[in-house]
Amino acid sequence: MENTSAKKPFITTKQLTLLGVMTALTCILGPFAIPLPFSPVPISFTNLAVYITVYVLGMKFGTISFITYLLLGAVGLPVFSSFTGGLGKLAGPTGGYLIGFIFLALIAGFFIDHFSARLHYAILGMVLGTLVCYLFGTTWLALQMNLDFPAALAAGVLPYLPGDLAKIIIASILGPKLRGAVRRL
Repeated sequence: MENTSAKKPFITTKQLTLLGVMTALTCILGPFAIPLPFSPVPISFTNLAVYITVYVLGMKFGTISFITYLLLGAVGLPVFSSFTGGLGKLAGPTGGYLIGFIFLALIAGFFIDHFSARLHYAILGMVLGTLVCYLFGTTWLALQMNLDFPAALAAGVLPYLPGDLAKIIIASILGPKLRGAVRRL
């Protein structure tokens, strides 16, 4: 007897299309940054793009989308904050935050995938992912700028907490609606 069941593909056309759209969204939002005179770290919309991406794509494809964005920036496309790109940006003072966004996508995506019916767990996942991202970024910033950890925390995290809270609220409102709309496609 012949097995007539088709093998499930790793990625469907719909998933691939959404992955491209969400990577493009990150490439559009990522470069927009508001420089702060007291910090080498600008206010960025990259984390908002990551939050929304993991709502739409889930953990696995949301993380792949962000890594694709990182690779595009690493080869020189101006998709990082302030329309910059290249390996120098990844090796610079804000490179730890860029790498930390991978863990943000994994952690927030895990919580959204497993607890999407409970908004408070999705918010918890975004907060925990952001904390891990901040840990990577602050450690790297301290090393790059020759700062102690509290000084790097004051320069690279504390001024951004209110904005990041607002981005989490925005993603918590938009994310479930986008996730539902995409699932109905």
